[in-house]
Amino acid sequence: MTARRPLEPPLSAADRPFVVVRDPASPPAGLKGAVVAIGNFDGVHRGHAAVIARAQDLARKMDRPCAVLTFEPHPADFFAGRSVVHRLTPPDAKARALARLGVDGLIVLTFDAGLAGIDARAFVADVLATRLGVSGVVAGYDFHFGKGRAGTPALLAQEGARLGLAVEIVDKIAADARGSLDAVHSSGVRDALERGDVALARALLGRDYFVAGEIVHGQKLGRTIGFPTANLRLHESSALAYGIYAVRLTVDGRALDGVASWGRRPTVDNGAPLLEVHLFDFSGDLYGKTVEVAFVDWLRPELKFDGLEALTAQIAKDCDEARAVLAAARPQ
Repeated sequence: MTARRPLEPPLSAADRPFVVVRDPASPPAGLKGAVVAIGNFDGVHRGHAAVIARAQDLARKMDRPCAVLTFEPHPADFFAGRSVVHRLTPPDAKARALARLGVDGLIVLTFDAGLAGIDARAFVADVLATRLGVSGVVAGYDFHFGKGRAGTPALLAQEGARLGLAVEIVDKIAADARGSLDAVHSSGVRDALERGDVALARALLGRDYFVAGEIVHGQKLGRTIGFPTANLRLHESSALAYGIYAVRLTVDGRALDGVASWGRRPTVDNGAPLLEVHLFDFSGDLYGKTVEVAFVDWLRPELKFDGLEALTAQIAKDCDEARAVLAAARPQ
């Protein structure tokens, strides 16, 4: 067995900033000798959180930083040559969700022909041990890697031991503090969101489903009918059901209640999909700012109205309903 390489003394968790690094050629600063949880982790749902918690436990035992190692684009998108997967957490949203779990960083490897074609043993030796310089690896029981997905959890454990890496394979976890995890998987969250069932998505994720993005200019029609909106374009893969939602928008550390329309605006232009958020009791300029929008509840489907007067009357009703929903959802 190859002896584990000596490492520099680690910083305490409180002293480590959250590090995001893409395609590092050598062990990234701040994550040298890290224990990594490896996988795609789209959605960062409760099942993913359980795997990452195991990585954090191992990192604490080894007194090392803890990071998540993931891949972009999604392997299914790469092999298809186009976007085919409804992404729950595009790169920025994934980084935000992971930071809130308390890991020290995120390492993103570009999933391309080179990475897809690497031998599984070479991936462990050349990528994990040498290029990234990890101390340990935690993976789920169903994790496969390397050319033709030939790398198995057993092979990862075997090669890790040979190279002096601590490896833990997490068996299927039945439950967490919120209850059963049997139904918790990314496809289940996608199915829920494609129906507009953000309440079920919340139960599976362990948090509100959210999107992140920059506020962009729209047609500014909302301000002419008394309901100005902050507009975002969602990731091209989003299959969230078109409709009206009660939401909370966070900007500069401030949470603001509102009502959002996601869709093509059939009454106005039936154009490209746009998320339009009307914020309650707010005035200010958000253009160019990066915000998060958390979906608290579904109110109704997107509808076509007989003109702006009917649309305006319905928006007023939507605002009243959203205020009531958000007040009830607010922690007491």
